[in-house]
Amino acid sequence: MSTPTALSPPAVLVVCLCAEWCGVCRDYRQRFAQVQAQFPAVRFLWIDVEDEADLLDPLDVDDFPTLLLAGDATPYFFGPLTPQTDTLARLVRSLLANASAPALASQPATDLLTRIRAAKLP
Repeated sequence: MSTPTALSPPAVLVVCLCAEWCGVCRDYRQRFAQVQAQFPAVRFLWIDVEDEADLLDPLDVDDFPTLLLAGDATPYFFGPLTPQTDTLARLVRSLLANASAPALASQPATDLLTRIRAAKLP
């Protein structure tokens, strides 16, 4: 079994921030996995906001699911997303098709992405 390593750019990364206690999140987890199966070259992470509170600090996530989509070290989307497979798949396809899309100008998203890429997550 390999040891988890820090993510290395230029991987496309899709991060879902959810909570186990949230019914919407529990229902969305299977749909998130379905989209993940459609994009084997994309790194998908499911992060429980309570289990990984230190990683998220100082960020407060109030709306679930909240997603972060990034390429390289650049965030392109960060915010709540309706829990539908088509919506997520469309966002991922859009990022893959347009690598020169304008970056999201959000310091909290950039900081979170930096912490996630540095963390040793499975």
